Amino acid sequence: MTDIKPKAVRRLGDVVFANLAFFAGVSILATLATVAAFLFAQSVPAFTGPPIDAASDGFLSYVIPFVFGTVYASLIGLAIATPLAVGIALYISHFANRRFAQVLGYAVDLLAAIPSVVYGLWGILVLAPFLSPTFNWLNENLGWIPMFAGQVSATGRTMLTVGIVLAIMVLPIMAALIREIFLQTPRLHEEAALALGATRWEMIKMAVLPFGRPGIISAAMLGLGRALGETMAVAMVLSPAAVVSFAVLTSTNSNTIAANIALQFPEAGGNYTNLLIATGLVLFAITMVVNMFARWVISRRAEFSGAN
Repeated sequence: MTDIKPKAVRRLGDVVFANLAFFAGVSILATLATVAAFLFAQSVPAFTGPPIDAASDGFLSYVIPFVFGTVYASLIGLAIATPLAVGIALYISHFANRRFAQVLGYAVDLLAAIPSVVYGLWGILVLAPFLSPTFNWLNENLGWIPMFAGQVSATGRTMLTVGIVLAIMVLPIMAALIREIFLQTPRLHEEAALALGATRWEMIKMAVLPFGRPGIISAAMLGLGRALGETMAVAMVLSPAAVVSFAVLTSTNSNTIAANIALQFPEAGGNYTNLLIATGLVLFAITMVVNMFARWVISRRAEFSGAN
């Protein structure tokens, strides 16, 4: 006699949850597609309509300085924030006692709650004047490096100041993500390294950092995406110009796409509005490329996914 297996009964809660999860996933794709379609549709007149004075030499000549400024400021911020985030995450997860680690974790997370306009005011009124003597010292002693060459800004509102502000803004989310990844390191790996006579730093170097490398890359790319789209803090701190310059201490700095849109959009009209939206489409594409690259890098790192 053939055994007949009873069909699994799907409960109402399972059906509702599955449909809600499916709707949530599809809504993300739909929102992304809608934003991309809007940007593309609104950008078409900037390419097909009559040229305007701001882009008289073509769209590329107009947008390239802003693309450079966006990427340059974000990379400076990322270069400053990444080692700090890794150090904070290591200290909280492997060195500090539990009570102090909780307090420090809360303090770092609170940085994410500060509005960007407050960071902008702090950058103008506090950070820029404070860094001016340091900028003069860098120019006098390291002026032979192109980054530190040129006439130092008297106000301190430079690309390096913006990079530091961006680093502080992206630090909370990077540190929180890296901290959680480090806490997921398999205990067997850590205990095996210590049992073989490794010091705590050697254990971290052999077990924790290799396991957390994909998480560090993810956090860095997430922080880069946050820095690429930052608007108000950059618009308030930076003294912008439509130039391509690697100098980080001068008052002539490349503007970013987001800051340029924020500054110019209230007074824009006609095809100039479409031109600004077209630069937003470029920023959208840059962000997509960054995230796709991060996904590709992480997918190649399959080691240290073993047992806990």
